[in-house]
Amino acid sequence: MGNREEKRNLETIPAGALGIIALESCRPLGEKIDRYLVKWRAERQSEHKATLAFLGYQRPSYLLDTKIPRFGTGEAKGVILESVRGHDLYLLVDVCNYSLTYSVCGQENHMSPDDHYQDLKRIIAAVGGKARRITVIMPFLYESRQHKRTSRESLDCALALQELVQMGVDNIITFDAHDPRVQNAIPLHGFETVQPAYQFIKGLLRNVKNLKLDSDHMMVISPDEGGMSRAIYIANVLGLDVGMFYKRRDYTTIVNGRNPIIAHEFLGTSVEDKDMIIIDDMISSGDSILEVAAALKGRKARKIFVFSTFGLFTGGLDRFDEAYRQGVIDKILTTNLIYQTPELLKREWYINCDMSKYIAYIIDTLNHDSSISDLLNPNERIQNVVAKYKKGKL
Repeated sequence: MGNREEKRNLETIPAGALGIIALESCRPLGEKIDRYLVKWRAERQSEHKATLAFLGYQRPSYLLDTKIPRFGTGEAKGVILESVRGHDLYLLVDVCNYSLTYSVCGQENHMSPDDHYQDLKRIIAAVGGKARRITVIMPFLYESRQHKRTSRESLDCALALQELVQMGVDNIITFDAHDPRVQNAIPLHGFETVQPAYQFIKGLLRNVKNLKLDSDHMMVISPDEGGMSRAIYIANVLGLDVGMFYKRRDYTTIVNGRNPIIAHEFLGTSVEDKDMIIIDDMISSGDSILEVAAALKGRKARKIFVFSTFGLFTGGLDRFDEAYRQGVIDKILTTNLIYQTPELLKREWYINCDMSKYIAYIIDTLNHDSSISDLLNPNERIQNVVAKYKKGKL
């Protein structure tokens, strides 16, 4: 890896002075990203650094000072405390950070995704059209699970995307969108959905020794038909086979708003004595991941590793502790793109994949109006890390 940032030959003129606004929900991630950018820009040798077009290029921090104070009723406003005129702004928001609270008439309220989304709009409104360009980096795409209409129901994700571009947002960058087709709602604007495949593979290989990365000893599993494209990508890059589960549901009854799952049916070749990589976009309660893992164990699979971009763990960690004790799962890898509880980070079955350097690359490159296509397709980086692992150099 080494000096890849120096290989990113960013000699083009920046689109504007770089400004990062990390909303409170995304503060720790924003600070990490900022540290990378400050370091790279101090080291980058460019004869243009002193010219007018590069004004404000090298600064002690690119994080802008903002706040969102609340009134006693719980209403709020966005305030930007320094100039953003002509800036190339990157707004970071984590709509899943339920750890933040605010007061409503003396009662404590935990912030919901709706609150975070509203705060994002408040900051965009405070910019007041004075920025040169606004890019929203929203790792967990707000309302992305409500991406299609099956009965008379609202299409919240499409509405939110349209609302953001109407407010002047130029680009939206998200990670592993539940269904990337939601971008059809804003066909004339930038929408990137980024897969953290490289970070997962690197995280696994750095933390687990003696894996045999070939189709005789390892297999990639999608827990449902919706996630097949993720599984196929990882399998193709690593040269492995793919298996899939489909959910057999009882369509005669409805429990908690959905048809209950009767069984997870497996499609694929034998998993006996192979290590499994189960890949999904999110672990919500964890029911389906643990059922799939147990079903694979029942078919005599060896170790089970779960890759999931967003570890929501909405039902707590106890069932995962239990599954780990019983040997149903070996490791779970999720990213720091959303809020992680201190308890999760302490678990021995957990591997945290840090995405801050990657996002810093994306921001740095976009600020220079350069192509990010090599960042969106990490095939070469994955091959390099696998080759290092096989030589025992990782």
